[in-house]
Amino acid sequence: VQLRDLGATLVLSNTYHLYLRPGDELVRDLGGLHRFMHWDGPLLTDSGGFQVFSQADTRKIDADGVTFKSHIDGSTHRFTPEKSIQIQENLGADIIMAFDECPPPLDRAYNEIALARTHAWAARCLQAKTRPDQALFGIVQGGVFPDLRLESARYLTSLGFPGYAIGGLAVGETKAEMHAMLEVVNAELPAGRPRYLMGVGSPEDLVNAVRRGVDIFDCVLPTRLARNHSAMTRTGRLNLRNAAFARDPLPVEPGCACYCCANFSRAYVRHLAVASEILGAVLLSIHNVHLLLTLIQEMRAAITKPVAVSGATIAPRLVVRLLNEVGDEMDRLPVLQHALMRTWDNWNAECGMRNAESANQQAGLQVSRNESAASNSSLRNPQS
Repeated sequence: VQLRDLGATLVLSNTYHLYLRPGDELVRDLGGLHRFMHWDGPLLTDSGGFQVFSQADTRKIDADGVTFKSHIDGSTHRFTPEKSIQIQENLGADIIMAFDECPPPLDRAYNEIALARTHAWAARCLQAKTRPDQALFGIVQGGVFPDLRLESARYLTSLGFPGYAIGGLAVGETKAEMHAMLEVVNAELPAGRPRYLMGVGSPEDLVNAVRRGVDIFDCVLPTRLARNHSAMTRTGRLNLRNAAFARDPLPVEPGCACYCCANFSRAYVRHLAVASEILGAVLLSIHNVHLLLTLIQEMRAAITKPVAVSGATIAPRLVVRLLNEVGDEMDRLPVLQHALMRTWDNWNAECGMRNAESANQQAGLQVSRNESAASNSSLRNPQS
């Protein structure tokens, strides 16, 4: 109910964790994930690969798959591309992921080895898939190496997936390296197919990725921050455990329409945090998710809104096509630049007004700003 009220349109469930507990066969026997968790909207499951490969001390990789130990009881398990697809078919999500290897992003030699495995496993996943009601996405890998990313995007495109995930980013590389890889990949992936950036979810990262053609995101950040008493705002993060908020009557973010901000003060949320009440994490989760969904909605509106140029109106798709053609010449087209940056500019303007109203209440604020709102890259998919 909370997710529906927030306007969430896609929910991710974790294959690795559901496989271990309660078990994919149990979920299947109880009618699949939609019925099991009472969610009638679209569902996405990952392949389980990231969690498996993150357990470097307890797993062994070979050409066929990965053997690993459960983090729950130490029991031994094995994932192969075929096993991952079988588990995801049992779970029954609408979008499922190919089994891939997520290597350290800066190790060229290992990325070459891992990429060969990822490509071979992608083909095996396609062969193993039996359910026509699920969309299987391939996952582009290649670390921070443009030629490997290009090779991966081209190979996976040749397999004809209905959508493409971009993996192996936000795992240790710089923001500039992540942006560069997104530009390489999105230039190569087929138009009209959704692009899903895995594991990325800060407000500034969403803006920078949408500007580079990404459509779908997932991230634990909004709920992880909430469990640690932190709120995302349009000007940065607030640590609600700070003593400065003990008597603060303002909502977590003035002007926010979420349930938390509409009903409770910073002082109350701080009380919940200090008392270790789970309601504090729930309220901050609602706020943080609402913030990200609102940002996506505002970007979508800005992209699809016609742009006035010298008395004429340009359709959004034409703007996107023009951007594809001009590429790095974007800075010479201030009207189009303004159109694409409308959302971010509006955010900054609103933030300034709200900051002025509550400047004396902002102790403990950690500003997290977009590193370069003026740098522009081509935005290729108007369906973001």
